[in-house]
Amino acid sequence: MAINRTPPLDERIANIRADIDAFIDARVAEIRKTPAGKELPDTVVRRSLTHGIGCQCAAYLNIINSN
Repeated sequence: MAINRTPPLDERIANIRADIDAFIDARVAEIRKTPAGKELPDTVVRRSLTHGIGCQCAAYLNIINSN
């Protein structure tokens, strides 16, 4: 019988951060398809989405709660 073990916390955090980055990158790509977004670099769009919040979890929560 295989034992299911929870990955270490640091590994789970790294995975969540990667998922959040992918989510934010997808939102940036959506915005960049709009006429206003085409004129801005990705970094500017990303910063406006996250409001410069360095914590990826807080940035994600801010994005989903602002809709």
